[in-house]
Amino acid sequence: MLVTYLEASRDLCETDSVLFVAAVAACRIIGAKLPMAGCATKQSRANPAWRKRTEDRIAKARALVGRLTSFRSGNNRSSVVRTVRMAFAGTNISLFQPDITQKLTKPIDDLKQKIAAWGKRIRRFTERSRRFNQNRLFQSD
Repeated sequence: MLVTYLEASRDLCETDSVLFVAAVAACRIIGAKLPMAGCATKQSRANPAWRKRTEDRIAKARALVGRLTSFRSGNNRSSVVRTVRMAFAGTNISLFQPDITQKLTKPIDDLKQKIAAWGKRIRRFTERSRRFNQNRLFQSD
């Protein structure tokens, strides 16, 4: 019976499926337990809590970079000035110094580097988990 299905299979995927079904049927007949039958294809889609926190941190830093850049280019709206003032709270930088544009360049560059590092960390984790899941699927099937 297995031979007819194997001859009728058109590609490697169908052959793999036929052999897997035959193996499961044989295990059920002899009473063997399957350790993870069908569980290998299920992947958890939940993101870790640290990833959500990092994504929120990136969003806040991007917003701050936008506000600082806007202030540097001459936007003096109250909401922008308030955000810049809060960003420089605790430092001796006055917002209305004549050389404020040069002093804003370093914090903007620092924030951009932090955003790039956080994004790279998330990207490395995503790539690693993708490879891990593919390897697990390959080993189980």
